[in-house]
Amino acid sequence: MIIAQTDRLILRHFEAKDIEVIFLLNSIPEVLTYIPGEPMTCLSQAQQIFENVVLKSYQERGYGRWAVEHKSDGKVIGFCGPTFIKEFNEVELGYRYLPEYWGKGIGSEAGLAALAHFKDYDIQQAIALILLGNKGSEGVARKVGMKLRSRDKFMGHKVNVFHKCL
Repeated sequence: MIIAQTDRLILRHFEAKDIEVIFLLNSIPEVLTYIPGEPMTCLSQAQQIFENVVLKSYQERGYGRWAVEHKSDGKVIGFCGPTFIKEFNEVELGYRYLPEYWGKGIGSEAGLAALAHFKDYDIQQAIALILLGNKGSEGVARKVGMKLRSRDKFMGHKVNVFHKCL
């Protein structure tokens, strides 16, 4: 299901055919520099995330992380979209991309498109939880209009909490 389109991107529900990119986004050390947890080591771990996290969120909440597909080649290059963070009782705009797409404005382009559809799911505000030192992710948060709200802890790590009312 397509959620949004921009000049370069399609934001859509993840599908079974995207399990390999879910694996890549959770196994490349460079991508995981500021992501808590251990890298994935096998495709079956990505399959479990797809079934037990992504699909479950779509079924229970109607929303979840969305695949970001690049129109020029039809390749899924990352994800962007909402997920409910129970520890904060808020919805996070999360995003992650393959390194070859960093620094090209993809994050803010997808982020703005995603945020424009949060109200479709009755989401009135969004946060971004960003590990200290992740300047790239903070830049995306600022470009989509988020402001630094506080510093907190998440999954045992210090994070900057960015916020935006929609």
